[in-house]
Amino acid sequence: MAEEAILRITLAIIIGTLAAIVYSLRVMVLMERRVARIEMHIERLASRILKEELAIEREEKRIEKRLGKRRK
Repeated sequence: MAEEAILRITLAIIIGTLAAIVYSLRVMVLMERRVARIEMHIERLASRILKEELAIEREEKRIEKRLGKRRK
């Protein structure tokens, strides 16, 4: 009888530990997905900023060309 109680307690501890591990893995997968989405948004923002910077540089070159022609 006592051995059966010890076995049940041991089994309950093992099952509880496994459940905690599975839950932790689930949370970790969800966090990984969230981080991946955040990284994707950051990459999109960076590409938009790069496009805008290139457009600004082109505009600056055009303005400098126009000003250079007028000064001469």
